[in-house]
Amino acid sequence: MCFLILLLFLMKHNNQVWSLKSSLFSPDSRLLWLSEKSLRMFLQLQECKSFSGIPGLSLLTLVVSLSILTSAGVQGGKILVFPVDGSHWINMNLMIQSLHARGHEVTVVRTATSWYIKESAPHYRSITVTLPEAISLEEEEFFVQLLTQTLANKREGSFISVVKLGWEMLTRLSGIHQQASGMVVQMFENKALMQRIRDAQYDVVLTDPGLPVGVLVAHELKLPTIYNVRWILSGEAHFAVAPSPLSYVPLTGHIVSDKMTFRQRAVNVVTSIFNMCIYRFCFRPHYDQVVDRYFGPDVDFYHLLQGADIWLMRVDFVFEFPRPTMPNIVYIGGFQCKPPKPLSPELEEFVQSSGEHGFILMSLGTLVKGLPMEITNEIAAAFAQIPQKVIWRHVGERPKNLANNILLVDWVPQNDLLGHPKMKAFVSHCGTNGIYEAIYHGVPIIGLPLLFDQFENLLRLETRGAAKLVDVTKITHQYFLESVQDVLQNPLYRNNMKRLSELHRDKPMHPLESAVFWIEFVMRHKGAAQLRTESYKMPWYTYHSLDVVCFLVAFLLLLTVTVVGSIRFMCFRLCWRRKTKQE
Repeated sequence: MCFLILLLFLMKHNNQVWSLKSSLFSPDSRLLWLSEKSLRMFLQLQECKSFSGIPGLSLLTLVVSLSILTSAGVQGGKILVFPVDGSHWINMNLMIQSLHARGHEVTVVRTATSWYIKESAPHYRSITVTLPEAISLEEEEFFVQLLTQTLANKREGSFISVVKLGWEMLTRLSGIHQQASGMVVQMFENKALMQRIRDAQYDVVLTDPGLPVGVLVAHELKLPTIYNVRWILSGEAHFAVAPSPLSYVPLTGHIVSDKMTFRQRAVNVVTSIFNMCIYRFCFRPHYDQVVDRYFGPDVDFYHLLQGADIWLMRVDFVFEFPRPTMPNIVYIGGFQCKPPKPLSPELEEFVQSSGEHGFILMSLGTLVKGLPMEITNEIAAAFAQIPQKVIWRHVGERPKNLANNILLVDWVPQNDLLGHPKMKAFVSHCGTNGIYEAIYHGVPIIGLPLLFDQFENLLRLETRGAAKLVDVTKITHQYFLESVQDVLQNPLYRNNMKRLSELHRDKPMHPLESAVFWIEFVMRHKGAAQLRTESYKMPWYTYHSLDVVCFLVAFLLLLTVTVVGSIRFMCFRLCWRRKTKQE
């Protein structure tokens, strides 16, 4: 603001000021909210001859006008946020910071035992709910154990061990949703807390429906709801809000493209039925009990879940397969991506020492600290045979054969490294955040998918020729070395990723700006009911028009029976008459 004041103060002529004003109101400017009326008032005061002789009045007028101009444009709202702990918080926190910078008051509801969500921060206030233990979809010890067992099962596991692991996973997730529903009960039973929230008069609830605490609280407070979403209880969020034909829309866990064979389509349908059974009998009952207790039997939990005003979907069709969508879905995939910042002197020195060969980044995200030591040693042996430098985010025991071209660190500025000019390739577990950052900066990927949707994420990039799969259960140093060299030496990987980067960046506004716009849109208009269809209120047989189909089939059957019966009756009468005449 001081820089802007100095610029305007140095301008002596009105036409120069109007030139600056036109730039302020340009579509690409972040100052669109500035009031044109206030700026005109400043110009009129500047032209007023009665004030022209007073020393310093020009600057005073400028400061007062800009104060009016700024205050007139910012209409700060009050936002109640229900995040999910773990890596989900990284995305939500970035959105909160942008909302705070726009002048909005943000309040975050957290648990007393939250790992990542701090009680105090400069860009939000917090409401702390005391629970016996943290609620998170990403408990470190559990996922270390899950990864170890998953790798063991893929190598030599039996069918029974796979089923046992799946059951343990379902039990764990069901327990997390039981805790989340308990948090809703605890909030509703705390009358003083709920009254304090009502008295605050929030404008909107922003929530991650992976744990739908905010969905139920928003219904209780009768507030419009916005989702920052990729996953919900029943799987990928699109399946809850948009038409999703199983003939070409693959489900989560089914690692196929949108071009499926008959067998793949059959598996897709069976997988859909299996997923819905898990949701209906393992996860949903915890929330149905809360809904019945506080809202009555006429309110359906799934309808509440589907009824959000805006779905801020962390998806971009540059990466995702094409599929049907809905008016209230806003795509913000890659909204966390941004231009790189300068590296620390130590990292920059290491990167520059790579010379013309450049460097490779390897990171498996925040969910998994590291791979089993036998796999880590094979990867280190392969890295030792390439001329590139390697920055490896690694926590735990060091590999035995660590070469001089490898730098082990326990944390990396991933976005800044991916945006560095000497970056050559990214060895990744293919989490969503890392995928979009690689796309944004045009860096090809060597994929080591480990869990969940990481396999599907890599498949999407493989289909577009921008990544190469490495099966972590079959890794040898030679296999990994050949994969790395293929990505480094074949220009198609980088060219294809650069193409995706160009498509991803070619938007009228940054995805984060789009998210903020729609949040403010809902606050200005008290919701976005005009964008919601009535489909989520329909019974399943009405949604699929099965009642109409049954009626039409019954009508056709009745018509067919009537016509056939009439013809048979007429034939019988005709034959009977002929027989009578003959006699």
